[in-house]
Amino acid sequence: MGERSAIRLVVLDRDGTINEDRDDYVKSPEEWVPIPGALEAIARLHQAGWHVVVATNQSGLGRGLFDMYTLNEMHLKMNALLAPLGGRVDAVFFCPHAPEDDCRCRKPLPGLFEDIRLRFGLDDMSAIPAVGDTLRDLQAATAVGCAPHLVRTGKAATLDEAGVQALRDQIPGLTVHASLATFAEALLGAERKKHSDARAEGKRLAGGGAPA
Repeated sequence: MGERSAIRLVVLDRDGTINEDRDDYVKSPEEWVPIPGALEAIARLHQAGWHVVVATNQSGLGRGLFDMYTLNEMHLKMNALLAPLGGRVDAVFFCPHAPEDDCRCRKPLPGLFEDIRLRFGLDDMSAIPAVGDTLRDLQAATAVGCAPHLVRTGKAATLDEAGVQALRDQIPGLTVHASLATFAEALLGAERKKHSDARAEGKRLAGGGAPA
């Protein structure tokens, strides 16, 4: 396995995960409104050494609702809001196609994740968490082996417990979080615990102790 396969990378959906979703599509920088706590979560991940990338369907392009200039302006706004928080998104991978275009990059198909794998030189994506608010986000992620995480914002905000269980039944290994902020806290908390346990084990071995 190549050295770059050990990169600390997290893949986020955009609409409904980072920013508020809209039934009529997010069509302008003015309509791009972050979910409370989401940008701070991205900043925390970035500051902890994680590379954050976005994988997003943007069929508004294919539907003629906005153009590439406008999409770029949305993402410039996102990073401009992240900068004073000490955060950044390293790359945005997007599908510009309408559903009828029969492409491979529109989630739930895995094309965007395959592009991410190629860009970062990954051999194995099983250690890479992927976060989204819809079944199609999770299906695209698990198709390439990513660890699936659902946030109960965006379209998942209205799911009842039966709806969440239905997703668990369809997506083995699914972890559910209230928001991107709680996902980040869980991920970083698990990482802190792993490092703490490793230090404790190192001290035990250095002292010649036996396992409990």
